Amino acid sequence: MEVEKQIIEEETAATSTAASSVNGSSEVNRAVTWEGCSVLLDINDGDRLVFSRLSPAATIKIGNKKCSLGPLVGCPFGTLFTVEAGVGGPHLSRSAASNGGNCVEHNSKDEAQSVGEIRDNRALVDNNTAQSLSSEDIEALRSEGATGDEIVKALIANSSTFETKTAFSQEKYKLKKQKKYAPKVLLRRPTMRSICETYFKKHPQRTGFMRVDTLSMLLSLANVGPNSDALVLDKLGGLVVGSVAERVGGTGYTCSTYFGSVPYQIDMVRMFNFCKDVCTRILQAPFCDLSSLQDPPSESVMTDPSDMGPSSVEAAQPDPSNEILNQDDDTLLDSRDKDDDALTAQKSVKPGRKAPPEIIKLWKDNGFTSLIVAAPEMDVESLIMDLLPLLAYSAPFAIYHQYLQPLATCMHKLQASKMAIGLQISEPWLREYQVLPSRTHPHMQMNAFGGYILSGIRISNTGAANEDKTT
Repeated sequence: MEVEKQIIEEETAATSTAASSVNGSSEVNRAVTWEGCSVLLDINDGDRLVFSRLSPAATIKIGNKKCSLGPLVGCPFGTLFTVEAGVGGPHLSRSAASNGGNCVEHNSKDEAQSVGEIRDNRALVDNNTAQSLSSEDIEALRSEGATGDEIVKALIANSSTFETKTAFSQEKYKLKKQKKYAPKVLLRRPTMRSICETYFKKHPQRTGFMRVDTLSMLLSLANVGPNSDALVLDKLGGLVVGSVAERVGGTGYTCSTYFGSVPYQIDMVRMFNFCKDVCTRILQAPFCDLSSLQDPPSESVMTDPSDMGPSSVEAAQPDPSNEILNQDDDTLLDSRDKDDDALTAQKSVKPGRKAPPEIIKLWKDNGFTSLIVAAPEMDVESLIMDLLPLLAYSAPFAIYHQYLQPLATCMHKLQASKMAIGLQISEPWLREYQVLPSRTHPHMQMNAFGGYILSGIRISNTGAANEDKTT
């Protein structure tokens, strides 16, 4: 319950900030859902996470029950729903939890904890005879219209060992029965953090095993902020592009560049529910257009597909790792559906349109203020030698890779070419803690690996070149 309350407060704060931001252009209230928007459904406090696009025909399967997502339209983000039985079948009903009830519940927990300190479970025998309520009785309660919470209370009342258990065991018993008979669905807003955490939990290979703290450090080391013109090479399905656009807002530009003739997939950007002002500032431009007015490309420019890792032919084929829709995983969001615009109440511009010539010329004259590279499948050393000249002098850059050796080789190349200073390789590390009365400790199962980040600042190497000629 404490984790659930924390998530609700977090989502409420995030939505209120979004609604009052400079880009929240007022066509829709972004603190509540609308028909056609993307949502993250948190089922049973993180047991299952599902992305979905709200529409009258959208459904979600919870256990063996199929519920419509229609009741979620027009509800504030952070709303809690419960699965209830009705005349037309199971449906999602808005939970009416009050702060006063929470306080009473916490007080009863504290009292039970003080009593439970002198209890233990040594006398309990797991022989399936403690519960006097049979499955037929439970089905009878359901046929009579009993809610899931009422069934859980009946199971507790008919358990002969519940009162002898410790307070901790009682809470585990309640939670287990609640997940089975009264599942809860929390309506969350897709943000940089929630999207990254969800993919890291379900499909980490699709985002290059990037953890949320690594993504945050990547944006910070690249100094991404309002009024930034960020150049991004994203081969992680659009997670980095969307995160940069979320931080920049509608005050700067996010340029997603690519090698070859086919842009890389950035479907995750559409899950952020960006408004029109932000979508118009998410642009795509091929590397050849950005470097056409630069000096002649060096030998490291990847004109041969064999030099750039994945060939342009491979880039032209849809990458299954970047597919957002996966029926086996109950992910209901199909970002390639041609009817998305008809579902969306707000007529918005699709993100990722081709950059106009005047904007490209502006980037060529002034340079980009930030560079982020997240392409673990490609040759990092060749990439940075091609993309670094597009940066303005004194502009920072950050490169993410799952492994250390490619970044170490790239760092040595930059040191030898004298194109950057302040080079460092960072290894983010995150430890999660369980904070509960009398049992606060790190989580027993953690991920100890979050990848590596090479960062630095671009400088002019003309002085070094003249010094070499003099010597």
